[in-house]
Amino acid sequence: MPVRISSNLWFVDGDDFPSVETAETDGPIAISHGLTPEQVVAAYRNGIFPWSSDRGAVLWWSPDPRMVLVVDDFKCSRSLRKTLRSGVFDIREDSAFVEVMQACASVSRRDQEGTWIAPEFIEAYSVLHDRGVAHSVETWCDGQLVGGLYGLQIGRFFFGESMFSYQRDASKAALAHLVARLKTQGITHIDCQQETAHLTSLGARPIARTAFLALLKAAGVTEKSDTR
Repeated sequence: MPVRISSNLWFVDGDDFPSVETAETDGPIAISHGLTPEQVVAAYRNGIFPWSSDRGAVLWWSPDPRMVLVVDDFKCSRSLRKTLRSGVFDIREDSAFVEVMQACASVSRRDQEGTWIAPEFIEAYSVLHDRGVAHSVETWCDGQLVGGLYGLQIGRFFFGESMFSYQRDASKAALAHLVARLKTQGITHIDCQQETAHLTSLGARPIARTAFLALLKAAGVTEKSDTR
């Protein structure tokens, strides 16, 4: 059972998370010593995700509003469509999952120091990848990994974690591929977690936490069956 540390912060030891109704708009809802694959899945089923780590302590978040991309709203620019048609990129799935996570952890980002993708994150998500829960989409050029993204697919929902790009349009090409694949599976939403100008330019928009939780329920995410 979670233990209340303060009015808005709980300590969790296992996969039992507090209700997100106790979460602040911008602050974390829980803290734990490290994280396990089972914790990660349980958190997402409850609208929570791990986002930061400090000396083994992991903070868990449920922001309000939540950034979400409706796959039909994905903005594929004219230049991106031209790039995709050119065949310069080879898009693959799940062929270099760990490498994608490592690249996402090492790439520099504007207004961000360091990374939340600590070694324990890579270890836990790699287990989920082996279980068919976590996935990567990779962009290759001339045999080199130049961009990609990774996330979790639970129920009929895709939870985007991070993306990187070493070459123009490389991460956007991976996202375009993911959107097309999700459409064939009847998956209509991608969780993008936090609002950024980049995500807004791609068609994502913020929605209220209550609306986000309703989407999870409708997509079968909250149904506890197994670690998937």
